[in-house]
Amino acid sequence: MTTERILIASDHAGFELKEKLEHALEDLGFDVQDLGTNTADSTDYADYAHPLAQKVSTGEVERGVLLCGTGLGMSYTANRYPRVRAAVAWNPDIAKLARQHNDSNVLVLPARFLSEEQGVEILKAWLETPFEGGRHARRVDKIEIPDSNP
Repeated sequence: MTTERILIASDHAGFELKEKLEHALEDLGFDVQDLGTNTADSTDYADYAHPLAQKVSTGEVERGVLLCGTGLGMSYTANRYPRVRAAVAWNPDIAKLARQHNDSNVLVLPARFLSEEQGVEILKAWLETPFEGGRHARRVDKIEIPDSNP
Protein backbone atom coordinates (compact mmCIF):
# COMPACT_ATOMS: atom_id res chain seq x y z
CA MET A 1 0.00 0.00 0.00
CA THR A 2 1.34 3.42 -0.97
CA THR A 3 1.08 6.26 1.48
CA GLU A 4 -0.52 9.34 -0.05
CA ARG A 5 1.69 12.39 -0.03
CA ILE A 6 -0.14 15.56 0.91
CA LEU A 7 1.18 19.11 0.91
CA ILE A 8 0.48 21.71 3.56
CA ALA A 9 1.40 25.40 3.67
CA SER A 10 0.42 28.59 5.44
CA ASP A 11 1.28 32.19 5.94
CA HIS A 12 2.02 33.62 9.39
CA ALA A 13 -1.65 33.72 10.40
CA GLY A 14 -2.04 30.01 9.76
CA PHE A 15 1.35 28.88 11.07
CA GLU A 16 0.27 27.64 14.50
CA LEU A 17 -2.73 25.67 13.20
CA LYS A 18 -0.66 24.34 10.28
CA GLU A 19 1.80 22.81 12.73
CA LYS A 20 -1.04 21.04 14.57
CA LEU A 21 -2.66 19.80 11.34
CA GLU A 22 0.65 18.52 10.04
CA HIS A 23 0.87 16.23 13.09
CA ALA A 24 -2.77 15.18 12.65
CA LEU A 25 -2.07 14.24 9.01
CA GLU A 26 0.97 12.20 10.02
CA ASP A 27 -1.11 10.43 12.70
CA LEU A 28 -3.64 9.59 9.95
CA GLY A 29 -0.87 7.94 7.92
CA PHE A 30 -0.16 10.62 5.32
CA ASP A 31 3.30 11.48 4.03
CA VAL A 32 3.21 15.21 4.74
CA GLN A 33 5.36 17.75 2.94
CA ASP A 34 5.37 21.12 4.68
CA LEU A 35 6.00 23.97 2.24
CA GLY A 36 6.20 26.61 4.98
CA THR A 37 6.07 29.08 6.50
CA ASN A 38 8.20 27.97 9.39
CA THR A 39 7.63 30.88 11.77
CA ALA A 40 4.88 33.23 12.87
CA ASP A 41 6.76 36.19 11.34
CA SER A 42 4.74 38.17 8.80
CA THR A 43 4.75 36.64 5.30
CA ASP A 44 2.80 36.89 2.07
CA TYR A 45 0.23 34.13 1.53
CA ALA A 46 0.85 33.90 -2.22
CA ASP A 47 4.46 32.85 -1.64
CA TYR A 48 3.12 29.62 -0.11
CA ALA A 49 -0.03 29.09 -2.16
CA HIS A 50 1.76 29.17 -5.53
CA PRO A 51 4.12 26.21 -4.96
CA LEU A 52 1.37 24.04 -3.49
CA ALA A 53 -1.14 24.87 -6.23
CA GLN A 54 1.49 24.29 -8.93
CA LYS A 55 2.13 20.74 -7.65
CA VAL A 56 -1.59 19.94 -7.47
CA SER A 57 -2.20 21.47 -10.90
CA THR A 58 0.49 19.35 -12.56
CA GLY A 59 -0.62 16.18 -10.79
CA GLU A 60 2.59 15.81 -8.80
CA VAL A 61 0.32 15.40 -5.76
CA GLU A 62 -3.41 14.80 -5.54
CA ARG A 63 -4.26 17.07 -2.62
CA GLY A 64 -3.06 19.91 -0.45
CA VAL A 65 -4.04 22.03 2.54
CA LEU A 66 -3.57 25.79 2.79
CA LEU A 67 -4.13 28.09 5.77
CA CYS A 68 -4.23 31.83 6.18
CA GLY A 69 -6.19 34.25 8.35
CA THR A 70 -9.48 34.13 6.43
CA GLY A 71 -8.63 31.47 3.85
CA LEU A 72 -9.54 33.89 1.11
CA GLY A 73 -6.09 34.99 -0.06
CA MET A 74 -4.88 31.42 -0.29
CA SER A 75 -7.99 30.32 -2.19
CA TYR A 76 -7.76 33.22 -4.64
CA THR A 77 -4.16 32.35 -5.43
CA ALA A 78 -4.59 28.56 -5.63
CA ASN A 79 -7.68 28.74 -7.83
CA ARG A 80 -5.74 30.57 -10.55
CA TYR A 81 -4.13 27.23 -11.47
CA PRO A 82 -5.72 24.77 -13.91
CA ARG A 83 -7.33 21.73 -12.29
CA VAL A 84 -7.08 23.22 -8.79
CA ARG A 85 -10.33 23.40 -6.86
CA ALA A 86 -9.43 25.13 -3.61
CA ALA A 87 -12.34 25.31 -1.20
CA VAL A 88 -12.51 27.46 1.92
CA ALA A 89 -14.22 25.40 4.62
CA TRP A 90 -15.17 26.67 8.06
CA ASN A 91 -17.09 23.61 9.24
CA PRO A 92 -17.16 19.87 8.46
CA ASP A 93 -20.37 20.09 6.42
CA ILE A 94 -18.82 22.61 4.01
CA ALA A 95 -15.71 20.41 3.74
CA LYS A 96 -17.82 17.33 2.95
CA LEU A 97 -19.83 19.14 0.29
CA ALA A 98 -16.65 20.57 -1.24
CA ARG A 99 -15.47 16.99 -1.76
CA GLN A 100 -18.82 15.34 -2.62
CA HIS A 101 -20.07 17.90 -5.11
CA ASN A 102 -17.00 19.83 -6.26
CA ASP A 103 -14.13 17.30 -6.02
CA SER A 104 -12.07 19.81 -4.05
CA ASN A 105 -8.38 18.94 -4.16
CA VAL A 106 -7.15 21.78 -1.95
CA LEU A 107 -8.65 22.48 1.46
CA VAL A 108 -8.26 26.07 2.63
CA LEU A 109 -8.81 26.87 6.29
CA PRO A 110 -9.50 30.29 7.85
CA ALA A 111 -7.05 29.86 10.73
CA ARG A 112 -8.04 33.00 12.66
CA PHE A 113 -11.57 31.68 13.03
CA LEU A 114 -10.95 28.05 14.03
CA SER A 115 -9.77 26.23 17.10
CA GLU A 116 -7.32 23.37 16.73
CA GLU A 117 -10.15 20.90 17.36
CA GLN A 118 -12.33 22.49 14.69
CA GLY A 119 -9.44 22.48 12.21
CA VAL A 120 -8.79 18.78 12.76
CA GLU A 121 -12.51 17.95 12.48
CA ILE A 122 -12.81 19.85 9.19
CA LEU A 123 -9.64 18.26 7.84
CA LYS A 124 -10.85 14.75 8.67
CA ALA A 125 -14.24 15.37 7.06
CA TRP A 126 -12.56 16.60 3.88
CA LEU A 127 -10.09 13.71 3.75
CA GLU A 128 -12.69 11.01 4.39
CA THR A 129 -15.34 12.21 1.94
CA PRO A 130 -15.22 10.84 -1.61
CA PHE A 131 -16.32 12.68 -4.74
CA GLU A 132 -19.83 11.53 -5.75
CA GLY A 133 -19.26 11.92 -9.47
CA GLY A 134 -22.40 11.57 -11.61
CA ARG A 135 -24.10 14.88 -12.30
CA HIS A 136 -21.42 16.60 -10.21
CA ALA A 137 -18.65 15.38 -12.53
CA ARG A 138 -20.33 17.14 -15.45
CA ARG A 139 -20.39 20.36 -13.44
CA VAL A 140 -16.79 20.06 -12.28
CA ASP A 141 -15.71 19.51 -15.89
CA LYS A 142 -17.24 22.88 -16.76
CA ILE A 143 -15.02 24.75 -14.29
CA GLU A 144 -11.95 24.79 -16.52
CA ILE A 145 -11.73 27.63 -19.01
CA PRO A 146 -12.03 26.21 -22.54
CA ASP A 147 -8.90 26.43 -24.66
CA SER A 148 -9.27 29.49 -26.88
CA ASN A 149 -7.02 27.98 -29.56
CA PRO A 150 -9.05 25.70 -31.89
